[in-house]
Amino acid sequence: MVIIMKKSTTAIGFLLSLFAPILFVSSCAPNFEDFDKGSLGQSQADFSKYIAVGNSLTAGFADGGLYLDGQKYAYPNLIAEQMKLVGGGDFNVPFFDEEHANGSGYVRLKALVNSNPVMENVTDKLAYRAEGKLIKYIGEIQNFGVPGMRLDHSGVGAVSAANMYFERLLPDSEVGTKSYMDFVSNRNHTFFSFWLGNNDALGYATNGAVNDNPSGTTVLTSTVVFSTMYTNFINKLTENQQKGVVMTIPDVTTVPYFTTVSRAALLAAASAAAGTAISDLYIATKTGTRVATDKDLFVLTFASAGLLGSTDGSNIPYGLYPSRPIEDKYVLDETETTEVQTRANEFNTIIKQVAADKKLAVADVYSYLNTIKNSPDGFYVNGIKISPAFITGNAFSLDGIHLTPIGNALIANLIIDAINSTYNSRIPRVDITKYRAVIMP
Repeated sequence: MVIIMKKSTTAIGFLLSLFAPILFVSSCAPNFEDFDKGSLGQSQADFSKYIAVGNSLTAGFADGGLYLDGQKYAYPNLIAEQMKLVGGGDFNVPFFDEEHANGSGYVRLKALVNSNPVMENVTDKLAYRAEGKLIKYIGEIQNFGVPGMRLDHSGVGAVSAANMYFERLLPDSEVGTKSYMDFVSNRNHTFFSFWLGNNDALGYATNGAVNDNPSGTTVLTSTVVFSTMYTNFINKLTENQQKGVVMTIPDVTTVPYFTTVSRAALLAAASAAAGTAISDLYIATKTGTRVATDKDLFVLTFASAGLLGSTDGSNIPYGLYPSRPIEDKYVLDETETTEVQTRANEFNTIIKQVAADKKLAVADVYSYLNTIKNSPDGFYVNGIKISPAFITGNAFSLDGIHLTPIGNALIANLIIDAINSTYNSRIPRVDITKYRAVIMP
């Protein structure tokens, strides 16, 4: 598959620092006949004021941007609607208004040319008040999802000035000084969901395991820092013995951002362009240049960069000779993949231990994603086929990382199952047939 995309906008350029994992798990329609209102008193959790803590996925980021339609279908909003059936209250979300519904901008599918997607940027009805700043939303909110937020940055006040999605939610007097952890704390909540830590491993991965961003969005966070920050944040959220649910960090090899652009597809494209068979691609690694293998993962954005086979002043085709290899930032090589997977597993051990200490529910994204990865042909949920495929798999949006509305409904059900199992609650599951996948041209 070759992805054809017009020149990147701010929203797409910022994508590499906004990685969030994707989830698609089995589900079934809610059975309201089985819903026994008389059993509500048995629940060990109070859902009257639910808050959601997290990054881009929690906010409803999709298709390379944050916009109103994506916000509406973010998994915390779907969970909150189901919680209302068991005593939950209102759930306030910092939505963009209709006049600025396209928010930061995003990409949409313009056409399919020989089965290859052609993307275009949506640039009308944007929500910018100045270069790099979004129109403010100041008011009561309960969905605290901030695209780009990392756990290791959650205690740093300066981040609120550097991240336009966070800056949008703060009064000017607090920009540059108020940390995300302090922003979320002291909200008088009764229940919370927590999904931070994804970007601490996967932001590094989306940049080909190259740490070249001065703002620290491509750092692979150490386990010591992760453990300290995770424990501190959960302690704050449970100061008054509140209940909650936490989510684990996924394996990067399960999302289309890393699995769509294969070595075979690149070789086929290069051979077609050259008019002769090309058998090898060359990649730059931290230990030198070598021939690529099928265990090396090319990032989705490499396909749209248009570099493969291009020539410089010396007329050496890019990626086809060892003297001009594909840059490290476009490839998560086999060694780097193992490094990121190992760190994610270490993070998950910490997450599960903290959850056990606090008696919190755990929605194990990592385990579910790897189960689905081992079913490459996909499976059906309420008549809808779900697979890890880019565009056609129904779970992933056009950035190859974030969720479609169907994907959000699936993750909502995973979380609802974890809550119900841990706290003996009876939150009905979401009916995924009510939601869409990628909008086709």
